[in-house]
Amino acid sequence: MTAPDPRLRQVQKLAYLLDSSIPLPGGASVGWDAIIGLVPGLGDGAGAVLSTFIVMQAARLGAPGSVLLRMVGNVGIEALVGAVPFLGDLFDAAFKANVRNVRLLEQHLAAPGAARRASFGWLVGIAALLVGVLVLGAVLAVVLLAALWRAVRG
Repeated sequence: MTAPDPRLRQVQKLAYLLDSSIPLPGGASVGWDAIIGLVPGLGDGAGAVLSTFIVMQAARLGAPGSVLLRMVGNVGIEALVGAVPFLGDLFDAAFKANVRNVRLLEQHLAAPGAARRASFGWLVGIAALLVGVLVLGAVLAVVLLAALWRAVRG
């Protein structure tokens, strides 16, 4: 058996530091990503930049586009929700995008085909959800505009 790639060990350590390195009472843990996320404006951006390094290393280790897109989605979700004051910080501490992304990378390295299929399914699900939200938004806009038009016409 060959030794793990040093890049994999590097991202495993980074994910641990960012998401799980600070123990809390009761057995839970948070990482430095949640702490720096408390800094308004800059914290979530800095966390996203650090998280991007993990995605870049995954690309260098040969992760396919579907896995990389899923990883970017995890970082994006954490960055967007994390931008909401206080509640976003709680979400950031619980979601642990970096640990999720390293797990995806490890799954890819262990079984490349299975990780690719699972990530593709996740992407299809997200795309279907986005299409549903867009359709719902369009329907609501039409209904509201029709009601407004009726109100204006008297």
